[in-house]
Amino acid sequence: MKPTAWIVAFTAICSTAFASDGNSKPARPNGIFILADDLGYSDLGCYGSEIATPNLDRLASQGLRFSQFYNTARCWPSRAALLTGYYAQQVNRDPQGSRPKWAALVPELLRDAGYRSYHSGKWHVDGKILDGGFSRSYHTTDHDRFFSPRHHQLDDKPLAPPTADEKYYATTATAERAIEWLSEHQTDHRQQSFFLYLAFIAPHFPLHALPEDIARYRDRYKQGWDVIRAERWERMKKLGLVSGELSAAEPNVAPGWNPSEKELRTRIGPGESGRAVPWNELTDEQRQFQANKMAIHAAMIDRMDREIGRVLDKIRAMNAWEDTVIFFASDNGASAEQIIRGDGHKLGSTPGSAESYLGLGPGWSTVSNTPFRRHKSWNHEGGTSTPLIVHWPRGIAARGELRHAPGHLVDIVPTLLELGGVTSPTQWNGESRPRLPGRSLVPIFSKDTQVPHDAIYFRHTENRGLRLQDWKIVASGKSAAWELYDLKKDRAESHNLAEQHPKKLQELVAIWNALDAEYARQGATGEDPRPRKGKD
Repeated sequence: MKPTAWIVAFTAICSTAFASDGNSKPARPNGIFILADDLGYSDLGCYGSEIATPNLDRLASQGLRFSQFYNTARCWPSRAALLTGYYAQQVNRDPQGSRPKWAALVPELLRDAGYRSYHSGKWHVDGKILDGGFSRSYHTTDHDRFFSPRHHQLDDKPLAPPTADEKYYATTATAERAIEWLSEHQTDHRQQSFFLYLAFIAPHFPLHALPEDIARYRDRYKQGWDVIRAERWERMKKLGLVSGELSAAEPNVAPGWNPSEKELRTRIGPGESGRAVPWNELTDEQRQFQANKMAIHAAMIDRMDREIGRVLDKIRAMNAWEDTVIFFASDNGASAEQIIRGDGHKLGSTPGSAESYLGLGPGWSTVSNTPFRRHKSWNHEGGTSTPLIVHWPRGIAARGELRHAPGHLVDIVPTLLELGGVTSPTQWNGESRPRLPGRSLVPIFSKDTQVPHDAIYFRHTENRGLRLQDWKIVASGKSAAWELYDLKKDRAESHNLAEQHPKKLQELVAIWNALDAEYARQGATGEDPRPRKGKD
């Protein structure tokens, strides 16, 4: 049977199975996409971390983990890719850009198949949320204050800031609203399938966490980032996630917009450090301060997992567990940023409290992105690699298996449309839609086969990259030379093969240039010069 025919048959079988239970269950699987913010590739227990993430680990042990899945290296382009199915450049998404009329969001595409969609958490996409097909939304617009947001919205309308008596914490509030939407769905719309987009801010800076969560990790990181990184690397190899070698720590690499070392120590204190230098080169005060920062980062992830567990308990209580496809990913790699904004940082404040404003920094970001190079915003593997967990009891027979096929967030919309029995429209709002660049992941739910991408494209600001099969080119900055890597042997991107394989380099650069021009044209006009053949 041809792959396309197999997918159609698979979807039909699933739909028949779900519809056979009288009228008590919807005819198509529910979907939940959980997105973390600035979570590194190795920050989950099931990806090698020492951080306790039992709920996500359980999903992985009962489903699939992807070892070579990609985001866009930054928050807003990743969300554009996830919700539209197009690269950000195709839908004109920069911080000020607005989507073309043809760039529908996935809830709009699923609506005609009977789905109701819900959102809770971060948005960072243009337009009002309910206009994008969501029926309910809780929007945390203030990303600088986990304990006391000045701005948040309910169904696109402003809410009053929470009072001190409410004991607000953004990660908990995000989960609680999601549970509220699911309760409403169970009461009023149980005949319909649902799609829930659960977008946590955590563990994005500032490092804000509940004291009881920080206490669990208070002494865990005194060994330092060199030791913790080596321990994660050993666990990851045993898990079968990666092979090859561990990348160098690159102590001189940090975002160009970070404060200087002098400014960091003036505004934060003498314990701060803006570089991933060897741990033994830090002062005793710096080592203690840095260990405390990582304890807060771990606490934020720990709390996110606990809140995810509450949402999962709700799905079980709804008797929807078997029929719900759950995805988990991160919008970019861990952040080396140490930006101070919001209310600023109060000198002498307790790290992790509302009065503090700390960033993870490149030392611990390097650990979070183990075993890869670079950080959020770069198009090297450390910036663009994400965990991807997929769990679906009724539809995925595999339990605890790995999938090594490369994929990208642009694959999620085709996957959800496939599961929902929806064909991507050729027009929307009276305008032609380009072909979706991603491919459905449904075929690899049952077998670790390849997703037939033409290529996987990366561009964030002036950082560039492209992956074609096992070859990858990448460049950091407008004037930087292209680098070439064989990811089958070297996912750490430690051995630049540009000089050894100049023809391969030229071939991939030509593909990137062509895609970059094509996507820029589509972002402006929606024009797609390629003929359509069958379904996207």
